[in-house]
Amino acid sequence: MKDERSDAAPEGGAAGGPEPSTMSLARLAATGDSAATGRLLRALAPRLHRVVRAILGSAHPDLDDALQQSLIGFVHALPAFRGDCDPLGYATIIAVRTAVTTRKRARAEHARRGDSVEADTVPAGRISPGDEVAAQRRKDALRELLGDLPTEQGEALAMRVVLGWSLKEIAVYGRVPLNTVRSRLRLAKEAMRRRIEAEPQLVDMLEVSA
Repeated sequence: MKDERSDAAPEGGAAGGPEPSTMSLARLAATGDSAATGRLLRALAPRLHRVVRAILGSAHPDLDDALQQSLIGFVHALPAFRGDCDPLGYATIIAVRTAVTTRKRARAEHARRGDSVEADTVPAGRISPGDEVAAQRRKDALRELLGDLPTEQGEALAMRVVLGWSLKEIAVYGRVPLNTVRSRLRLAKEAMRRRIEAEPQLVDMLEVSA
């Protein structure tokens, strides 16, 4: 599930610098400049869409709504933007949180109704090799697990496994201590292990040793 990294990872990583034009737009937008805000959102929206889609799956009915909520959340958070990190990473954290919350809400709603959780699907008429089908099943299984985890653990796992961020990137852009990131990931993995023990078929899907 790390194939989204090239589009979703912060520009320059945690140690590098962002595009000057993006930073300039973010600083202007943070002051309430509506024109700069519009340009910034247009620049970031395609990447944030890929982040949300990676976590929810392209077939999720709330995909577009989650993207819109991510953009709105980013705008609301802009006044607190200090210009000390890449605006894309700042926005991606918000998109991840929104997508994980959306998945948890959808999962709770499905559980309440007693129906099955939606799964991302391979487009009709497309012939997929066996390895692609297996990869898709792993993605679906992991997305379901994200909906079961406490929100902060789900966010950390999504950034680490889905987006391929390093522990340092998660800490920098999430503005939490590195040890907190490690703790959240450890707890998330323990929860995954318990889920796998309860559903042995997930072992093959996630390629995790029981």
